[in-house]
Amino acid sequence: MDFAFDATTEKLRGRLLDFMDECVYPAEEAFEAQSAESGWASPPLMEDLKQEARGRGLWNLFLPGEHGAGLTNLQYAPLAEIMGRSPRLAPTATNCAAPDTGNMEVLSMFGSEWQRKEWLEPLLRGEIRSAFAMTEPDAASSDATNIALSIVRDGSEYVINGRKWFASGAMNPACKIFIVMGKTDPEASSHRQQSMILVPRDTPGMDVRRGMHVFGYSDADHGGHAEIVFEDVRVPADNLIGEEGGGFAIAQARLGPGRIHHCMRLIGMAERAVELMCTRTLSRSAFGRPIAQQGVVQDWIAESRVRIEQLRLLVLKTAWLMDTVGNRGAHTEIQAIKIATPRDVEWILDKAIQAHGAGGVSQDFPLAGLWAGARSLRLADGPDEVHKRSLAYRELKKHMT
Repeated sequence: MDFAFDATTEKLRGRLLDFMDECVYPAEEAFEAQSAESGWASPPLMEDLKQEARGRGLWNLFLPGEHGAGLTNLQYAPLAEIMGRSPRLAPTATNCAAPDTGNMEVLSMFGSEWQRKEWLEPLLRGEIRSAFAMTEPDAASSDATNIALSIVRDGSEYVINGRKWFASGAMNPACKIFIVMGKTDPEASSHRQQSMILVPRDTPGMDVRRGMHVFGYSDADHGGHAEIVFEDVRVPADNLIGEEGGGFAIAQARLGPGRIHHCMRLIGMAERAVELMCTRTLSRSAFGRPIAQQGVVQDWIAESRVRIEQLRLLVLKTAWLMDTVGNRGAHTEIQAIKIATPRDVEWILDKAIQAHGAGGVSQDFPLAGLWAGARSLRLADGPDEVHKRSLAYRELKKHMT
């Protein structure tokens, strides 16, 4: 097995590492200050970072094929890991931030020609942002067949009624288009009831009620998460993505790459946490010696390194399988990384916070925000328990007679 990066990946890694050192890390403090004043909008300095990233050829790296940089999942993995070291800035600066990434993938794979021209092209240029509305407050949305928002055909239009929450990206004023999942045929088989439809932000009847916080964080840098009420919202029938009943399949196609992108970035978050933990414990003394010499701290550091290396290998294997046999062929591995990566990175971040003492939970270090992000990913794109249930069934099925 060859674990070396190819020439394209190495070239982009070099550019991205320089961009992080020269532009991203130095901007983090100012970004936090501007975020406090800009509310749900992106801080002004983000536009400068986006221009710089695009000028350096660090743009739409996540998207394969004609619409993106043409990289494979295996090539993108180490790049996403680097972006994960500053998850509030780097993914957005390079136009590789969720939920826009998943929405662009949906439009590129399933969108009609006019849908791609109207919405995909400005997203690819970074001129607008987008939202994804799937989760509902009144349904156990971990089972997507429970989704109850109704999408009913009425002549040349669809009428939408229902509620969503944690609609990712919806609070940013630059968000101009929503991809909404709901039921078009409650009588169909369970996995053919759902469809996805495009709803422009200014559509009458769509009320973005409030932003949802995550462990007290607004998550505004990724557009925030909104609770939305749809009351007799009418959109043209041409706004349907794909075909009626295709929503569940589209969701699965969207969530597979999304899950591995999250895991790639999480490894970068873990690497930064270990660096901060080492620096902090070497610079502080307690009970007559550096904290780094305490056995328990050395255990945390060693265990963190082991976990990171294991996770990275599993993520790279999954990326390779997705490239060679497709998402369906990599189903087991996608679920495995989605279970293991947020859980283990949460553990690493917890130890880094502990090593920092009170500073670890403060705004003076990025660790508390990184922990909140890692912990929330044990729910996003399917909770741990759902992935474990499916993974266990696949294992049991091998032995069923």
